[in-house]
Amino acid sequence: MEERIEDNMKTGVIDVGGGLRGIYAAGVFDYCLDAGVTFDIGIGVSAGSANIAAYLAGQKGRNYLFYTDYSFRKEYMSFKNFVRKKSYIDMDYLYGTLSNSTGENPLDYPAIVRNSAQMLVVATNAQTGEAVYFQKDDLKQDNYDIFKASCSIPFVCRPYEINGVPYYDGALSDPVPIEKAFACGCDKVVVILTKPEAFIRNPAKDEKIARRIQKKYPASAENLRKRAENYNRQVALAKQYRDQGRAIIIAPDDTCGVDTLTRDREALQRFYKKGYQDAQAIPEFLKQDGGK
Repeated sequence: MEERIEDNMKTGVIDVGGGLRGIYAAGVFDYCLDAGVTFDIGIGVSAGSANIAAYLAGQKGRNYLFYTDYSFRKEYMSFKNFVRKKSYIDMDYLYGTLSNSTGENPLDYPAIVRNSAQMLVVATNAQTGEAVYFQKDDLKQDNYDIFKASCSIPFVCRPYEINGVPYYDGALSDPVPIEKAFACGCDKVVVILTKPEAFIRNPAKDEKIARRIQKKYPASAENLRKRAENYNRQVALAKQYRDQGRAIIIAPDDTCGVDTLTRDREALQRFYKKGYQDAQAIPEFLKQDGGK
């Protein structure tokens, strides 16, 4: 392994997702594309995985349309989907019909492959509860199943199967994968949250959903019960790394009224602009020596 030198640090970015709150991170990444900010590794959780993919593909504005336009379509999310397909969000529509090479808004898969940055997509094995970190090699042209797996919110969506294995949202097992980023050799990490950094997650809502999947997926139900504790612990850890000069937290001061499934176009647009603005702190952080 080559010795790392001070002016060639390995940098990483983490997008924790959060359903439609992910438009905040979409704004962050669009700023990065405009400013020429690059990373050596991108780690995406849930909706954050799709944000990372479009960023690595260099497709500015692509994610913005998914949040502010496509999300309003009944094919994307609807009670009809829930009744017919057992998933409120139709992952095959989102990462298939729309995103395939013949789709309305194709993901530039060849550009992702050409980008030298590493990509990790976090999902949760629904049966074991273990975190799974998919990589570029798990993608193929017009086969974006790893994003579908990472985004499958328990109860809202049925687990998405890949090679016979059911997967749930990556946030169940590794909601803020900062430890994973440093384990991959990062020297400096940008952590994008879609809730204010002072937010403390409450387990009450997760407990209600856990009861609904307990019988079929007990390990994932247990993960849900621990999700708030893990999220809060990992955000606290990110703050410790920030104090050491090794991380920066990009987080909104408020969510502009946007939550996981909120469809309010004006609120989404405001939240996107907030992300774009907040991202302007990133270049200066990456220039700093990081206390090494």
